[in-house]
Amino acid sequence: MTTYSLDVEASIAELRAQVAELHNELVRNNLVVWTGGNVSGRVPGADLFVIKPSGVVYDELSPENMILCDLDGDVIPGTPGSERSPSSDTAAHAYVYRNMPWVGGVVHTHSTYATAWAARGEEIPCVITAMADEFGGPIPIGPFAIIGDDSIGRGIVDTLSGHRSRAVLMQNHGPFTIGVSARDAVKAAVMVEDVARTVHLAREAGSLIPIPQEAIDRLYDRYQNVYGQGEDERR
Repeated sequence: MTTYSLDVEASIAELRAQVAELHNELVRNNLVVWTGGNVSGRVPGADLFVIKPSGVVYDELSPENMILCDLDGDVIPGTPGSERSPSSDTAAHAYVYRNMPWVGGVVHTHSTYATAWAARGEEIPCVITAMADEFGGPIPIGPFAIIGDDSIGRGIVDTLSGHRSRAVLMQNHGPFTIGVSARDAVKAAVMVEDVARTVHLAREAGSLIPIPQEAIDRLYDRYQNVYGQGEDERR
């Protein structure tokens, strides 16, 4: 059985509980149906992450059946949940963690409006201030990729590297979001569906009015660096 330091073991236990609970936020915000979607979180101080098991309904998720993996996406044997298969997106999450060291959480949903934009292969233009605040510009489209290996992860990293957006719409698939923590990535997933719905409805009613880039930059800077109570609101 693999053993870790007391600090790492404590971080793993805390993250198991957090990731299990954050899956409830996907249900609460109507971002998933049945067993689709997943949340993962990187273990602080270790090359490990926690992710949900594959094909398990959300009501049955618990800290004990979250699965601990290394950054190659391999399940750590002898740990709680290791008898189950991890999410089918595990290789994609692992690729993101290996190649974006600042990322502490990854989320995937099939939320309706964001997935509709992905089905059209169309980025969401930055036409409302909430998008400028949260994503710093449009939400980009990533390439079509088959589930099961790290192809989706490669698409996420290639699309979001150097981009302010923490969300990408993988073509014909749906949204993936990243964050400094699992909670931050879930917030981005909630926000991307909200703006996808709003911009879709606005375009149905008439022409969209783009926000000038200078204004997007100012809004993004204010929200990221001034808004809130002096703590990292994204966490």
